[in-house]
Amino acid sequence: MAEQNTGSPIPTVIADELHIVYRVNGARTGKGSATAALSRIIKRGEERGVRKVHAVRGVSFTAYRGEAIGLIGSNGSGKSTLLRAIAGLLPAERGHVYTDGQPSLLGVNAALMNDLTGERNVILGGLAMGMSREQIKERYQDIVEFSGINEKGDFITLPMRTYSSGMAARLRFSIAAAKDHDVLMIDEALATGDRNFQKRSEARIRELRKEAGTVFLVSHNNKSIRDTCDRVLWLERGELRLDGPTDEVIKEYEKFTGR
Repeated sequence: MAEQNTGSPIPTVIADELHIVYRVNGARTGKGSATAALSRIIKRGEERGVRKVHAVRGVSFTAYRGEAIGLIGSNGSGKSTLLRAIAGLLPAERGHVYTDGQPSLLGVNAALMNDLTGERNVILGGLAMGMSREQIKERYQDIVEFSGINEKGDFITLPMRTYSSGMAARLRFSIAAAKDHDVLMIDEALATGDRNFQKRSEARIRELRKEAGTVFLVSHNNKSIRDTCDRVLWLERGELRLDGPTDEVIKEYEKFTGR
């Protein structure tokens, strides 16, 4: 076996003709729906009352260590689904996803322990990411300060249900960003908070890249993508429409959307 060239880029995520299909229970309603459903069952051999949603269609790409990659596209284009597949949360219908290391998915809409305090959620979130209690203790104050949620009071000691959605999202990002990741996937986290927090978040992403990780960022804020990412994947209707340097892909996307 030939010796590996250490100067070559190191792949962290490989998607190979990836297809993700959701199966939704429940027949469609409306006039003639029963007849239409029976016709589909006869023609396609599908289970009664089960509809298929082909969310990701034959997507292929390779991500490398040290890259920050933006994911853009219209609502429902498959961006979040792709991240969930990379994280191992969704099975592939066809094709494969290969990852080097442990991928971590940070989503603004992820479940929170609403009845627990922010302090307890920092501890649980850190443990869930594989941090030791000692590491969490060492980084606890930095996490709270980075989130900025205590700037107008001692919110970290209050239950999460008292937080605004922006406060919760900022704390969640701060917990995830306290650890170096092999692959960190962020779903819309930079869309929350004021510009100061966004700048801190963008700076932290650049630090994570320097620690030899790979960052994926889903955002509808093209400026955040431009400021943070050097490469962009553009998805539409589950298909990879364009993969390339940030400015080139976003320019094409803005022509497509008319923005």
